[in-house]
Amino acid sequence: MKLRIEPLSRSHDRKRFDCGQTDLNQYLYRTARQHGEKGIAKTFVVVSPDAPGAILGFFTLAACEVRVEKLPLSYAKKFSSRIPAIKLARLAVATDRQGAGLGQRMMLNAMKRVLRVDRELGIAGFFVDAKDDTAASYYRQFGFIPLPDNPLELFLPMASVRKAFA
Repeated sequence: MKLRIEPLSRSHDRKRFDCGQTDLNQYLYRTARQHGEKGIAKTFVVVSPDAPGAILGFFTLAACEVRVEKLPLSYAKKFSSRIPAIKLARLAVATDRQGAGLGQRMMLNAMKRVLRVDRELGIAGFFVDAKDDTAASYYRQFGFIPLPDNPLELFLPMASVRKAFA
């Protein structure tokens, strides 16, 4: 089945989405579109051409600034006191689609978007706050590195993103 990843819009049925996590469902339903309109964060949804309004999964990206002392020392010494970055603010897959590779597909799409931003503006890395150890383990599969002061905050250097798509 050919799936599409597109920006969240009014045409998407946010109310029916369920990933099994109330806070993620509520973010999509109540906040994601407004954040997009206000320029706070952008949410992208996975849909099928057969049912373009039904959301199968979503992810949210936001710009952020990170203090270098949060980074592993080997990276911190390469930068000044604060670095521009992108944060994967949320990633969720509908319960009936979990375990089918949709999360990986969204992650790769998010990384491509981060790479495009880097080409135009320059950023130092891609960050994510994992909800728990299971989520952190999932992100480590993509090369994310836990931050020294909090293993649920992870960092993917832009060099790693560039290398993945070279």
